[in-house]
Amino acid sequence: MHRALAKYVLEPLDLVMSALLVLLFSIVWVASLPLVCRIWQYVFMAGAKILALPIKVGVKEHHFTSYIRFVIPYPRVEDVGPDARTWWVAAAVVLVLFWASFLLTNHLTPLAYLLRALLFVQTTALVYFAWMPAHFPHTADSYMEGLVSYGIALISFVPILFGLTYFIFDFGLIKKASLTAITMIHLSLFFPVQIVLQAVVLEKSVLFMPLLYIVFGLPLDVLIIIAFYSWGMSWPSKKESGS
Repeated sequence: MHRALAKYVLEPLDLVMSALLVLLFSIVWVASLPLVCRIWQYVFMAGAKILALPIKVGVKEHHFTSYIRFVIPYPRVEDVGPDARTWWVAAAVVLVLFWASFLLTNHLTPLAYLLRALLFVQTTALVYFAWMPAHFPHTADSYMEGLVSYGIALISFVPILFGLTYFIFDFGLIKKASLTAITMIHLSLFFPVQIVLQAVVLEKSVLFMPLLYIVFGLPLDVLIIIAFYSWGMSWPSKKESGS
């Protein structure tokens, strides 16, 4: 029987230690958040310089309480609406990729359906900007700022998420702490790079913002958390390792 289906009764000490572990990671994350934001700001500035992006790095102050304040950095991207050339090139690429999805072999059927789902999202954006380009309610600046804020919220939620879904299993304190730390550190390093790459695309046109948000935004970060959770679930438990 897989451990996810096996019955495991948590002892009171296990519950207390898991709760303390969640509290510890939450406190450490909040305390280190100003430093993390400064590192992200440096990554944004360095990325803009290396990639020769005509963008600046903006900041916005946030606070959990009157005593916990931090400044969130985000790339300030100028709104560039899709011109006729960009729209037609994007439409042509969508049609070519949609046709190519039918040429994939049978064992690549999942990839074909995934590709068609991505193309469907981009097609809706093409239709919208063809009919109502002036009514698009989002700006590149607000999108970048929101994405950074949501990313911080997502990383902040990792200890609680693992506390409810991973700490309830018999893996031992070290493995629980290791998986939580690895996941949060990976997201903290991956997220600013993800933001810079999205800024590269948005600097060309906001036509691709829906695809970036729906597919390559927070859903991608959630999949990373799921991947780490799945990896952690494959580790031997205390009973299996004899510890």
